[in-house]
Amino acid sequence: MNYGDFEIESFEAGHGLWHARIRRADLKPVIIDGVPFSALEVGFAWSNPDAAIADAKSHIDRLNRRYETVTQIPQLERSAA
Repeated sequence: MNYGDFEIESFEAGHGLWHARIRRADLKPVIIDGVPFSALEVGFAWSNPDAAIADAKSHIDRLNRRYETVTQIPQLERSAA
């Protein structure tokens, strides 16, 4: 499912243990404190996929508040070229 600029995928990590994976919809990495992540697995072992997705949405909201926008690519990429 899409949520803002992100895709959320719920998955069962064990019998009845649901987690969520988030990634940017444009498939660029999420940059957190200068570290790129192609995807983030978030949350606890929820009892159903809807709860895992709701938790992932709250993680995205927190990331957006903390970093203003986690969809920006830092200047670091230019200096690496």
